Amino acid sequence: MTSSERTRTYWLEHAWLGTHVEPGVAVDVQAGRITAVHQGVHTPPPGAEILRGLALPGLANAHSHAFHRALRGTVQVGSGTFWTWREVMYSVADRLTPDTYHALARAVYAEMALAGITTVGEFHYVHHAPGGTPYADPNAMGEALIEAAAEAGVRITLLDTCYLSSGFGEPPNTHQQRFSDGTAESWAERCSVLKERDHARIGAAIHSVRAVPADQLATVAQWAEERRAPLHVHLSEQTAENDACRQAHGRTPTRLLADHGVLGPRTTGVHNTHLTDEDIALLGGSRTGTCMCPTTERDLADGIGPAAALQRAGSPLSLGSDSHAVVDLLEEARAMELNERLRTRARGHWTAAALLRAATAEGHAALGWDDTGRIEAGARADLATIALDSVRTAGPLPRLGAETAVFAATAADVRHTVVGGRHVVRDGSHALVPDVPQALARAVEALRA
Repeated sequence: MTSSERTRTYWLEHAWLGTHVEPGVAVDVQAGRITAVHQGVHTPPPGAEILRGLALPGLANAHSHAFHRALRGTVQVGSGTFWTWREVMYSVADRLTPDTYHALARAVYAEMALAGITTVGEFHYVHHAPGGTPYADPNAMGEALIEAAAEAGVRITLLDTCYLSSGFGEPPNTHQQRFSDGTAESWAERCSVLKERDHARIGAAIHSVRAVPADQLATVAQWAEERRAPLHVHLSEQTAENDACRQAHGRTPTRLLADHGVLGPRTTGVHNTHLTDEDIALLGGSRTGTCMCPTTERDLADGIGPAAALQRAGSPLSLGSDSHAVVDLLEEARAMELNERLRTRARGHWTAAALLRAATAEGHAALGWDDTGRIEAGARADLATIALDSVRTAGPLPRLGAETAVFAATAADVRHTVVGGRHVVRDGSHALVPDVPQALARAVEALRA
């Protein structure tokens, strides 16, 4: 029997088991999966790896643009809107190469692992060289992201994104030429070459209704349907997009997507901010998911989306750090509840357990990892532990660990991250990327050169 086949036991001082916190849990792991969960084990078994604090399933970051990490700080100078921010973003995208993107993404994904994130959904649309010329390997940029995730020790769903126009009936602008494959058929041909591997799944994305002509939406949806792959789409992030869609098509973006067969249980709308009651009913009734990215939505002054109404209508909720203004899924979970409190002037829209499910099982499901995000037999052995003795988390009773994690802890309180039974972060240090801050600094500096 090889070492990867031997049973390894983790002893969890406290474990969140989906509905409650249980003290003293032993988890047996074999070949990267949980084989048994033993409760009431108040003393670590001989040979067990001891994980102090609160153990959660690994967190899922359901919406990422890795290169946006290079914007941190830069875009906080002066005022502006989403649209002026976008111009700064384009200037960074213009400078990416497969090598610089790999270095940046590796560091960003390592930062995510330090924050307890074990799976990332990368909404990937920088496909070609500046000007739109394909690289010798047309998927060089996507392959750089897949390899970066492997080197950082996390799982990835590469959401290869169709991006064909700058607006309704408008060709790509100078910056967007490297995003475009020309047609949805050409996009499908290119991304069909991408191969899944143990740590990587391939999904699809429609950048937005302004970026994919209406008569080509069905091509992307069909590609995803044939492969039973996740399909994501930026939806109604800005009121200007809604207005332009109504002018071009006489309907909302949500209705346009519904009319072209895009909505459904493997589809996730990202942001879903400015919706009508009919939009909410369409999304919920079709079981289309909603990925909220509260730290980015507030950073870009997007607005507060109707997350509670969407969930009541039947739309599963997941969370993403999007532009990486911060990388902290606990903050995303907390912000969703606190935003709703500000909007409604009432408290208690989600329990801590419900918010953690959005950050774990629901996020993984949105990315096509249905067997991940739970501490139970048969699930992938992905864990993240939160210290319960930091200046932020000390004091509350351990049985309130879920509430403490969501409403007080930050990414800085993550002590261990385990992916497939393997320690990627141990005692707050990344095992594969020794100096993550320096790696980030070098990668960002390379894009300024």
